[in-house]
Amino acid sequence: MPADAPRTVLVTGVTGYIGSRLVPRLLADGWRVRVLTRDALKVAPRAWHGKVEVVEGDAAMRITLDRALEGIEVAYYLLHSMDGKAGFVERDADLARRFGVAAERAGVARMIYLSGLHPSGTTLSEHLASRVEVGDLLLSSGVPTAVLQAAVILGSGSASFEMLRHLTHRLPVMVTPKWLDNRMQPIAVRDVLHYLIAASDLPPEVNRTFDIGGPEVLTYREMIERFAKIAGLRDRVIATVPVSTPQLASHWVGFVTPVPTAIARPLIGSLMHEAICHERELDELVGPPAGGPLSYDQAVRDALVGAGQRPEPGTVDPARLNAADPEWAGR
Repeated sequence: MPADAPRTVLVTGVTGYIGSRLVPRLLADGWRVRVLTRDALKVAPRAWHGKVEVVEGDAAMRITLDRALEGIEVAYYLLHSMDGKAGFVERDADLARRFGVAAERAGVARMIYLSGLHPSGTTLSEHLASRVEVGDLLLSSGVPTAVLQAAVILGSGSASFEMLRHLTHRLPVMVTPKWLDNRMQPIAVRDVLHYLIAASDLPPEVNRTFDIGGPEVLTYREMIERFAKIAGLRDRVIATVPVSTPQLASHWVGFVTPVPTAIARPLIGSLMHEAICHERELDELVGPPAGGPLSYDQAVRDALVGAGQRPEPGTVDPARLNAADPEWAGR
């Protein structure tokens, strides 16, 4: 292959929040992009559809994986169930294991996976623990893998952002669970995409997790309060109560926001843990986003501007989320 020939990349989860935004960025950077989807009709309306190779099939099937991964240099694994149905942990582990085996068989040079930022040495929610397990399986596949771990992603259409936005708008006075005072390190979707793409150039000996986050550590309470100011709302009155389960809180979120209960439950399970970066070594290896990572306030402003624009057809948004679809990888 000529030295200046475009590299070939596979993106899974392309109907999901991150995958749908990653594809046009990769195309703009000159990659030859192949996408894997269970239903080609779901990506047909995308503006970039005619610029990518589409492989349709089940990611659990060897024949599909071999076809999708043939000739691929970098593979983005953005598959994860959000339905919480019985057995989802085992299903996701099996899917990751099969993908890793197929990637090694195909000679893929690097895999990149977006996981959840989490504390060490504590019992995690079932959803977050599953994401960690998937990352560990990919890391042990024999293919050099970068697992990027992020907390709340700030961007229009991200389920975690839409939950924050609608809670702030619809509840000027709220009685909330105590996890609102947990610390986290939100990150702009623009910066997530930067790190995902930059990780493709990591040297082959790098096979590890990386924490990625914005420049500020905030509690969810502080995120709500600052969101209200940015959006021009009056100050929110927030009182916390000492007891609230993810199941109870998810029904509450589902009632007052467009985020379905099935999606809210794993999101809230993740919010019950503090999520802050313990290292920033990816910056040293690939460099930070141009101008540095966006501040919380700027990321929210950008997301609010994006919310006023008509989304590309097929772009995932909370009004059309399908929790049963593992291609939905938004958070």
